[in-house]
Amino acid sequence: MNEFVSIKNWLEDDKPREKMMQRGAAALTDAELLAILISSGTRERSALDLAKDILAQAKNNLRELGRLSLKELQKTKGIGEARAITIAAAMELGRRRQLAEGLDRPAIKSSRDAAGIVMPLLQDLPHECCCVVYLNQASKVINTEIVSNGGLTSTIVDIRILLKNALLCSANQLVIAHNHPSGNKNPSEADKQITRKLKESALLMDIRLLDHIIIAGNDYFSFGDEGMM
Repeated sequence: MNEFVSIKNWLEDDKPREKMMQRGAAALTDAELLAILISSGTRERSALDLAKDILAQAKNNLRELGRLSLKELQKTKGIGEARAITIAAAMELGRRRQLAEGLDRPAIKSSRDAAGIVMPLLQDLPHECCCVVYLNQASKVINTEIVSNGGLTSTIVDIRILLKNALLCSANQLVIAHNHPSGNKNPSEADKQITRKLKESALLMDIRLLDHIIIAGNDYFSFGDEGMM
């Protein structure tokens, strides 16, 4: 059996923190970055070992890591509540950074623009969730908000609340989006029905529904692109 060697006893160039200081964050592996968040290991395993265990649980995929709940993170021996919260907080900051970059765009000119705004909000969720992007007449983003959360396979959209919020922020146009945790981006009959109903209801208030985006992981479906609007 190999003897356990603590990170503090590694060569200076191999320590994640020192490596980051000397060579920059881009030089570190996912496991090394995660080890910095974990901070310290256990008596038997280093922080890097624990990081590799967590990544293995997430199939070595950062998007899957972002989907893990606090309880799931704590399934890794050596990861308690505090460390799980630290990891979850870091993943949430990453999502918010993506969202902030998306909101910097002056206007939505295509489904790709819309997907770039809503994907960070929806792609990692284990349940269906609906969000709306409110736009002015020039298609510039006014606000983005979550309007409903559903179960594992469905979400309920309250059209009255959605349109009320659109009026409150003086939106002339909007894009609705929701996610499919299954990874299947194709719209259901319910998706098609809510799109038609929302489009018709919005027109009565001189509000235009530009698109309905379905997020499925890193991919998306656009009702607009498919000529279904």
